[in-house]
Formats: sequence, C-alpha cells, structure tokens
Amino acid sequence: MHREIQKMREVALVYLDRSGGLQKFMQDCKKYSDSKQSYAVYRFIISINPSDIAELDATLGNYILHNPIQAAQIFQSVCFIAIKTLSLIEQLQTEAQISILLKPTHLPPLPSYVLSLAAFPFNYTSQRFYMSEGIAIAMGIVTKYTQGARFFCTEETCQFSKGFRYIRVHLPGATESATVRNDFVCGLCSSPLQEDMKFRVLGDKQIVEMIDAKVLNALKGYSNDKSHFRIQTFTVFLRDELANKMKMGNHYKIIGIPACVQNGLQATACIEINSIQLCKPSDKHGTGSASIQACSAVLAKGGICYIGDLASYKKDKLELLQSVLESRTTTVFIPGKKYGEEADQQVTISLQTNFWSYVDSSSKKHIQKDNFLIGQMDMSLIPPNLVDGFGLLIHSEFPSCQQSSPLVHHILKKAIHPEAMLYKVSQQFRMQDYEEFISFAKNLHVELSPEAENLIQGYYLASRRVRRDSSHGSTLSASALKILISLSKAHAKLSLRKKVLKEDALIAILFLESSLTLKHGKSALCIAPNPLFPFDLSDENSLQQRDHYLMQCHHQLLKFIGAYGPGIHINTNEE
Repeated sequence: MHREIQKMREVALVYLDRSGGLQKFMQDCKKYSDSKQSYAVYRFIISINPSDIAELDATLGNYILHNPIQAAQIFQSVCFIAIKTLSLIEQLQTEAQISILLKPTHLPPLPSYVLSLAAFPFNYTSQRFYMSEGIAIAMGIVTKYTQGARFFCTEETCQFSKGFRYIRVHLPGATESATVRNDFVCGLCSSPLQEDMKFRVLGDKQIVEMIDAKVLNALKGYSNDKSHFRIQTFTVFLRDELANKMKMGNHYKIIGIPACVQNGLQATACIEINSIQLCKPSDKHGTGSASIQACSAVLAKGGICYIGDLASYKKDKLELLQSVLESRTTTVFIPGKKYGEEADQQVTISLQTNFWSYVDSSSKKHIQKDNFLIGQMDMSLIPPNLVDGFGLLIHSEFPSCQQSSPLVHHILKKAIHPEAMLYKVSQQFRMQDYEEFISFAKNLHVELSPEAENLIQGYYLASRRVRRDSSHGSTLSASALKILISLSKAHAKLSLRKKVLKEDALIAILFLESSLTLKHGKSALCIAPNPLFPFDLSDENSLQQRDHYLMQCHHQLLKFIGAYGPGIHINTNEE
C-alpha cells in the first residue's frame, strides 16, 4: 500500500508541473513567506481535471473521484515536500499545518456522479464528489467558522506540549465542535489538549438553500413525464472564497461533497461546495426574461412581478413598496439574538424586476369625489409618491372581475379544444417563433433619430410647463423623460429597427400622456383614456382607421409643442 501511495504522490507532482498548478502553488507560498507571520494552517487551493489525472494514472484519478479527502492528503504530502525542498515557507514546521482544497473542473458525465435527492437512499456517507444543478432560493448572511486551530499537550514534560503536532482543520460536513472543543486528549500521554487561541484561523461561511431545477416544470403546470416525484430543498455550504458567489434566483451547477449534519435528534443532508458554475437559462424558466412572477420579488430576474390590487395592502406594506420602487433594493433586518449573533445585521438585496399592480375603482373602498379633474382616476387611497414610482398608469374599461368578450371566448375555446389551432396564424407561426422574435428584438441596439429626439424633448418640456401647480411646481415626475426614451426604444425593437423614428416616439408619448391624464386629469393635449387601440383590429379597414387616428394625434402633438414648448421649434407638414 505504501508503494502505491508513493506512486500516486509522484503522479500528483507530475500533474501539478504539467498543468501549471505547481507554479501557482509557489506563488501562494510566496504570499505566506512574505508575511513573516507564523500560521497554524497554510491553506492551498488546487484546481484539478479528473480526466487528465486519470490518463496519467487511473489509480490516482479514481482516488480523487471517490476518496477526495484521502486524495487531498496525497497532495498535502507532495506540497509539504516541495516547500521543504525548495525552502518556500521558512515558518512551516509540520505536514499537518498544510490544508489542501481540491477543486475539480468537472466530473464524468455519468448518472452515478449526479446527486439526486429524489433517489433513495441518499448516499451521504460516501464523502465523494457529486455534481448537481439547482436554483438558489434562500441564503443566510456570511458568518465565521474555524478553518484551522493549533492544540498542545498540557503536560509540560510531554514532547507534544510544544510545536505544531496537533493541528485540527475543517473537513466537509464537520460541525464547529468537531474542529475545536475542550475534551481532546494527547495521543502520547492521554493528558488534556489545550488550544492556542492566537493561532486560530477563521474563515467565511454562508448557508444557501437550493432546489432542483426540475421544480420549474412543476411551476409551469406540467411535467415531462407522467411519473410522480417529490422535490425538496437542500442545504449547501459556501466557504471562504466561495462566499457571496451565489445570488437568489440564479441557476447553478455545483460540485461538492455531501454530508449529514446532526443537530440534536434532527439530521440534515447538505453539500460542501468545492466549485460553482452559473448556468445560462435555456431565454422557459420562471426566472427568465419576459415572465410573470407570482412569488418572491427577489427571485424575479428581469421579468414582471405582479402584486395584485394596491388597495388590499396596509400602510406599512405600501411604504415598503414605495421604498423598493424608488431605490430598486430591499433591506432585510436580521436580529442577532434570534440567530446566535451578538449584533443585529442588515442585508441589502438589489431587485432586478418590474412591478405591475392595479387599482379596482369599482371597489367599495373608493369614494368618488366631486373635485376630480376631467379624465382623472380616483387614486385617493394610494399615496401620490407610490403612484409616481410606477412607470405608467393604464386605464382598463373592464372591472377586475370581468373580462372582455373576445378574451372569454378565446379561453372557452381553448378549454374545449386545448390542442386545436384556433387561428389561421397559428398554422404559420409557432410559440417558438415568437420566443425567438422577442429574444432577437430585445438584444437590438437602437439609437434615437433627431426627429424622435426633438419630439420627445418638445413634449417633455411642454408638459412640464402645462402640468404644474403653485405649491408643488411641475407634477411631471423626474423619471418621465427616461420612461419616454425606454418606451420609444422598445417600440422600435418590436419593429426590428435600429433607429427610433418619430412614429415610435409618438406611441411612447401617447402612452405617457394617457397615464398622466389618469393621475392628474386632462391637459391642453387632450388624449382619450385608451388612445392606442380604440378599434377592434380585425381587418384592414380598422388598421387604416388607427393609422388615421395616430396621424391626427401627431398633428395635435406638434401644435401642443409649438404652443407650450419653451423655444422648441419642430417642422410640420404645413411648413
């Protein structure tokens, strides 16, 4: 057995030399040597490619894949010999002071290396590498753990009362008490061991809850197969350089060593992660773009979080929502006493989603007042600053409990014949075609044309002059110009154009003016509550009516800018 281990040490040295790992190891040693400080533990990270090692020596390759803790000891011996031979760290005394973390680049693409909590029994006792995929749905704050510690024998006459003979380091799945506690005894004289506190090495630790990516299929309402399966969260530990490398809602591939953490009578399956890789979603997951999220807003990524009727929320929730809309972040308060910490903490999380809501004007809570301006919507129950936090306010002619007849007709037909082609266009365009269209359009880089820029600027300045009162000044929010530009660019992208034309700017202006009318009443630029789609667009005649209507709106807009825009001059067809 000793000869086999010696051979694996030689192969490990050859691999480190060929892969460039030896050079990186020497650089890490230089950092320790330059500090001139004596450490209890010297920690090194070694990146390994299991396939390359298996080609050099099948035994070492198998050892790394199936006995990673023992394989780390092989590299530990090699690193210790290298340090002593080349005099890389003068302060190093014993091999036990070296801690090696092996980071595999990948694992063989075989089912036996894929971790599945759905499979029973869950083999957490093997302590070998597994790979898994999942979505981070919850995470704790970064705390400290004991990475390594030095102990010495309390019997002064014992030869182990000095030096660095007793070094304890963290192993995958080990609790804090497994690394440091007060009942260790000397292996030579059986006297109690005492920790030298000035040599304790602390590291960062973060706990993350992940769930299998298959759960997203369940959230979409279907499964790829007919079999029933159960999906639950699993706990992963991020330590040291991996702390804060995950974000909630993202999809990751991980490689780590499973373990079982015993907490009283309860045992929890967990994974000590060695490497993390961010997965790019394949545009259909709930955390993808252009999606509607009905769960935690923190999990929504670039989509839409629909939060329901604003009138149903209490004052404290509305104030929290207003803060989120203004700062695009949310703050989580963590009481220290509840979680065993001395001090309270606050964690700030950025939000990467848009919020949609509605106000049911037919609700009994709303009491129409007589002093409303023409076209203004009753928003008396909602704080004005909260309303301004939303980009647009759109009026719907149908109450929240009632839908338009074409939509009801469509839903009934789809329920009766779910697989039927309800429209002729369905035979020409598939859902995939629409998805590819949206994906292509949103990645277009568009620029404002001079005509569109002048139109947007003229409307913005004219509206600021018209929409104002004596006490608060202009009622037009500061974000209105940004909203106009974003809407104009979005409409140009849908038309697959790289330049924003005046037609795109006109659509954006009509959207915003309709929103402002609902908030503050009509202005000199008189726009109907729903100006963009006033007709049933079912034939060519109705489309022509809409084009004619938009031309009238454009002409009216130019007159509005000419009358109220300070110093703005835009050429019209009459000129």
